[in-house]
Amino acid sequence: MKPPILIETPRLRLRLPEVADAQAIFDQYGQDAEVTRYLIWQPHKSIEETIQFLKRVLAGWQEGKSFSWVITRKPDYQLMGMVALRIEEYKANLGYLLARPYWGQGYMTEAVQALVDLVLAQPEIYRVWAVCDIENHASARVLEKVGMSCEGVLRRWISHPNISAEPRDCRCYSLTK
Repeated sequence: MKPPILIETPRLRLRLPEVADAQAIFDQYGQDAEVTRYLIWQPHKSIEETIQFLKRVLAGWQEGKSFSWVITRKPDYQLMGMVALRIEEYKANLGYLLARPYWGQGYMTEAVQALVDLVLAQPEIYRVWAVCDIENHASARVLEKVGMSCEGVLRRWISHPNISAEPRDCRCYSLTK
């Protein structure tokens, strides 16, 4: 699967990230401990960390297995967050984050729904799935709103270093065809 570099929804434009986005990402959420609380990376301490992150994201596109888009608002092109899609054989795994000023407005549900619709329209993809920390109720709600079902709890699944160095329990959500 080779996804498009631009995906549009009624309110959003998901586009290929650029190294030039580094300052906006750093300012909006890259260094925000609350936004990164349930992620596998710690807040960026410098713009250089954000630049290196973006270079890894763009390398994922070149490799053809990991695809990320920055989320921008259509009217003003405001960078709000990021969504990612990792393809492995017949499965697609989702990840996402959104800057705090945009929480609770349905933006992430809209962005994730666009990715779910995209991947399940591919004949070779049969499963879209995501995990979220057992305490990340907002993320769980996004996954439920796009039609995913909780398959169960994965014990000691992943380390969220902003909470603990030890692996934490996560809920696994999926939608299949």
